[in-house]
Amino acid sequence: MNTASASRAERSPAIPASRRVVDAPTRVVHWLLALSFIGAYLSGDSERWRLLHVSLGYTILGLVVHRVLWGLIGPRHTRLSAWAAKLRGTPDFLRSLRSGKPNPSAAQNLLNTLFAILILGFALIASISGYAVYEELGGDWLEELHELSSDGMLVMVLGHLLLIVTSSLLRRQNLAARMFSGRLPGRGPDLIKRNHGALAALILAVVLGFWFVQLLAPA
Repeated sequence: MNTASASRAERSPAIPASRRVVDAPTRVVHWLLALSFIGAYLSGDSERWRLLHVSLGYTILGLVVHRVLWGLIGPRHTRLSAWAAKLRGTPDFLRSLRSGKPNPSAAQNLLNTLFAILILGFALIASISGYAVYEELGGDWLEELHELSSDGMLVMVLGHLLLIVTSSLLRRQNLAARMFSGRLPGRGPDLIKRNHGALAALILAVVLGFWFVQLLAPA
């Protein structure tokens, strides 16, 4: 009886081990920021879609503020201090390049951190300057700043996507999957102990509610 059970267990496919590496609020903010930027960028030159453009700009500003706050009080691996620790490895990485023995994993982590910081920085500048332009608080230089920061954010987003695709091919692992499930295959403890699903649901509800009030609710 025990032998038969053991035999069936051996024939059953093994469930691959995985670990949580990204919490739910970070994933929700990531995708909301991506969608908001795409919509804002595409609607930027259209008077017809000006309300959509402005509403998405407000959304981007709110999401960036949340990400900064979450980087101060959130899980250890999502904090801004974790980014700072990765940036401190820049001299070692540059020395490895000069020696001809670069570490691909270290390069991917460093570049990914740089892209994340620059994307948030450009997003903050674009949203604040966009608000100033909308309220007619400045001259033409603010409009130029808004356009330049928006284009800069686009370049950083494209660079980020290229890095993810290249790293996924080199590692033979879909690194983008972690921003959907929050998990990556591999044994070991979860880097993120709590998923904070309730907070993620609250963020999503607030953003969707804001969009409804701004764009769909009757005047």
